Amino acid sequence: MLKALVELQRLKRLDRTGWTLRGLPNGTESVAAHSFGVSVVTMLLADELAARGTPVDTERMLRMALLHDWAETRVGDMPKTATEYFGAEARKRAETAAFAAMIGGIGAAEALYRKLFKDYEERESLEARLVKAADVIDLLVQVLALERAGARGLDEFWQVVQGADFQLEGAALEIVGEVLQSLLGARND
Repeated sequence: MLKALVELQRLKRLDRTGWTLRGLPNGTESVAAHSFGVSVVTMLLADELAARGTPVDTERMLRMALLHDWAETRVGDMPKTATEYFGAEARKRAETAAFAAMIGGIGAAEALYRKLFKDYEERESLEARLVKAADVIDLLVQVLALERAGARGLDEFWQVVQGADFQLEGAALEIVGEVLQSLLGARND
């Protein structure tokens, strides 16, 4: 367990590459800060779903949110442009292998972590699809904050809203849609 804990410390200092590639200074956002944001959005989505009569496994979602980027301790934060050159499958294979190697020997929860990571990557469950939505929402909240602080040239990030299909339905689709529309509205204010 200690080996994994020490390795995960890297995420606190690992910059999100997308910001660096767009000329923003180092330290704009770390992978760990992003994982925190995804976890907060995940919790809020789960609570809102429960309030609207659609309970989800919040603990499962929070675990997924916390570990969804752990592989980046080994492969780094690959920007979307890297996928264009290496291909989505190569990226997925690398991240899956890195995650498996990183958690190997972690202890009793290793099988659970593998299952959660697989679910997140394949979007098998409603919970996994909601965490992916939370990942995108956190990205856009960060973009909004950066733009409000004066950053320019981040328009491409907003395009994710146009093609966003998280394979949600009912209250989950409604809530995620409301949040995305709120973000777009806030951007235009």
